[in-house]
Amino acid sequence: MIASSELIIREDGSVFHLALRPEQLAEKVILVGDPGRVKLVAQHFDKKESEVQNREFHSITGFYCGKRITVLSTGIGTDNIDIVLNELDALKNIDFNTREIKSDLKSLTIVRIGTCGGLQETTPIGTYIASEKSIGIDGVLNYYEGRDSVCDLETEKRFVDATQWNKDKARPYVALADKNLLERIGGNDMVRGMTISAPGFYGPQGRVLRLGIDDKDVNDKIRRFGVLNYEMEGSLIAGLSSLLGHKALTVCCVIANRYSKESDVNYKGNVNDLIGKVLDRI
Repeated sequence: MIASSELIIREDGSVFHLALRPEQLAEKVILVGDPGRVKLVAQHFDKKESEVQNREFHSITGFYCGKRITVLSTGIGTDNIDIVLNELDALKNIDFNTREIKSDLKSLTIVRIGTCGGLQETTPIGTYIASEKSIGIDGVLNYYEGRDSVCDLETEKRFVDATQWNKDKARPYVALADKNLLERIGGNDMVRGMTISAPGFYGPQGRVLRLGIDDKDVNDKIRRFGVLNYEMEGSLIAGLSSLLGHKALTVCCVIANRYSKESDVNYKGNVNDLIGKVLDRI
């Protein structure tokens, strides 16, 4: 039995942070960072079944072309993903009445639709990137037993060596997207490759405003290693999903290019187009 202090269930039978009840969660899940983007996804639905909002976690479950889908906002960062992935799994695979793990475990299909910063000349604004490998520099996956079993340890070593990674920072991990989901969602119109999930938007992504950073050449090193883009959630989505037996992929639209130092604040049309592609293919 899982203690109430470890899995907090509200009086209405919903999980603590997401405020969802088990019957409100579909087996196909789209994750977005921005709570406002939930309605952008749901406007494509043919029918809405339920809508729940608590803190930054806004969800709508409905139907698109006969497929039952939940779209859920996560907020920014892998710390939030730790909450979201564990509670999504609990909703499907823990009996909320007995507080015991179910014998028949369910696998969710999870796709994050996000925005990102391109790092290469070949990833200009408007590019869609499907993250085949996600390098996490946040350290959250390192708290979990078995992290090595779902990570590309050889790429981790090469990344640490190539970037002369500071050992005072979290140990990088490299999590993999689900191969079948990558093929289906990525199609022939998304660039595939390596992504970095950073634990912050400024210093951890090499941005300098008033404060300097410990390695002013970090982005050049990362670019030479072949990383396509920066975002902030995908590595832990891939890593925790693999550990929990779920299928996951992150796809992002480039809205800023760090190589050319350009950005586009009018990116919603491109993101909406990406949403349509994911809904058709999930």
